[in-house]
Amino acid sequence: MPYITSSSPLTLHPDSEVVLQLTNISKQFGSLLANDGVSLNLHRGEVLALLGENGAGKTTLMNILFGHYGADQGTIAVFSKPLKPSSPRAAIAAGLGMVHQHFTLADNLSVLENITLGTEPLWQFWRDTRSARQRLAHLSETFGLLVNPDARISDLSVGERQRVEILKALYRDVKILILDEPTAVLTPPETESLFATLRKLTGAGLSIVFFSHKLQEVMAVSDRVVVLRAGKVVADVPTADTTPTQLAEHMVGRSLPQTIRQPLPPGAPVLVLDQVTVQTGDDRTLLESINLTVHQQEIVGIAGVSGNGQAALFDLLSGLLAPTHGTVQLYGQPLRQFSPATMVKARVARIPEDRHATGLVADMNIWENLILETHQDAEFSHAGFLKPRTAKRYAASLIAEFDVRCPSPNAIVRLLSGGNMQKLILGRELSRRPRLILASQPTRGLDLGAVTYVHQRLLDARATGASILLISEDLEELLTLSDRICVLYKGRLSPAIAAEDVVVSEIGLMMAGKTAIADQVNQT
Repeated sequence: MPYITSSSPLTLHPDSEVVLQLTNISKQFGSLLANDGVSLNLHRGEVLALLGENGAGKTTLMNILFGHYGADQGTIAVFSKPLKPSSPRAAIAAGLGMVHQHFTLADNLSVLENITLGTEPLWQFWRDTRSARQRLAHLSETFGLLVNPDARISDLSVGERQRVEILKALYRDVKILILDEPTAVLTPPETESLFATLRKLTGAGLSIVFFSHKLQEVMAVSDRVVVLRAGKVVADVPTADTTPTQLAEHMVGRSLPQTIRQPLPPGAPVLVLDQVTVQTGDDRTLLESINLTVHQQEIVGIAGVSGNGQAALFDLLSGLLAPTHGTVQLYGQPLRQFSPATMVKARVARIPEDRHATGLVADMNIWENLILETHQDAEFSHAGFLKPRTAKRYAASLIAEFDVRCPSPNAIVRLLSGGNMQKLILGRELSRRPRLILASQPTRGLDLGAVTYVHQRLLDARATGASILLISEDLEELLTLSDRICVLYKGRLSPAIAAEDVVVSEIGLMMAGKTAIADQVNQT
């Protein structure tokens, strides 16, 4: 099922003006050649998608463009004028602007204050609020970016905050706008709205560089695609002349196996939540009257915008929180004790969303991390003393099985890439033959090859009888892996919908709390 249905790229005239030209850009950090002779052009009114795996050189290239780094070789021209290197001020003055994946807004200030912050002279003793309001109103109406100028940022939805970021760039007369994973935390309706705005912006002559790992969105909104691999441009093609499969192969340098969820008959209930409510000590409700059932060899996906109770649900089922009301059944028995140790003994595997903070101990080595939950077992310890040789042999076998790229089991975890850290967590958790797997944002920040690998390991675990609760903000991921999907909104969980019956627009409205279906939560 396509994630985007109504967006379409603009027709670009091949003779339109070149507004940005990067020529033979190279940048080296020690022995790492991050950019290797990169050349690309951007035309007026064009949406250019820039793709590449983690470490392909995209971030380095943008840092050079914005003056945070100086290139070792090559030149940059904006509107045919050389761009002064290593000068963020020069980049801004030339009309470059960027909306980062993680917004840079002051939560305690209003929309208007955020947009005008830094645009007025320091020596001016008054603010021209009236003119600022008029200009903001004009930009909002022209490009369909409606937002209350007096609203406090902390009170806005994620989609509204992104509108503020775009307005902030437009207010500064940006001519070239760079968007870094702009749909990563948006609902489907918000994504459609963003793409409609992009069409208006390019129609007005703005040029856009678009970073995304969602290939269907790239196909829907871009005019042209440039792919980086190992610091080099390996593809520069009109979007209409390529396919998602071809783009994926350009990114990783090989064919990727297609992830296919085979239909399996669900077994007995493994996890049952009955009217579960979780409250904090100050009576703040994190989860409210949740009903949920996960069967054997079934993947149940939890959709929702970040901050709607996903962390509380994961912590509850990991044993870090206990329900205030309601019951939790595991393997047909009421769960009476909530602790991480209880869940480990019950063969519940946990893949947390933050692999750095809670998934691994970054300053310990690989073999120590792999036995964190089992170090007291007789296999790895005797009379209170660890058996390092046994643990290292065990680690070596998991490193080989899960294709963790590392020097040895003695390597320090913090030196691994994000994808290899995630493989390490998968190895530790799946090697215990879990009956229930809790996976929260399991592919966040991973490149396409690593995403495909993680997805297949989860499907393989399902095929061997495991039950999986998949919490993800990536609706495409949920549709790929899940047998049934629920929506979590403000701590309340919708009834489950079979994946084949999902209507993306309907799910999107539920995620934003803008449909009557959200009022039917837990009524079936």
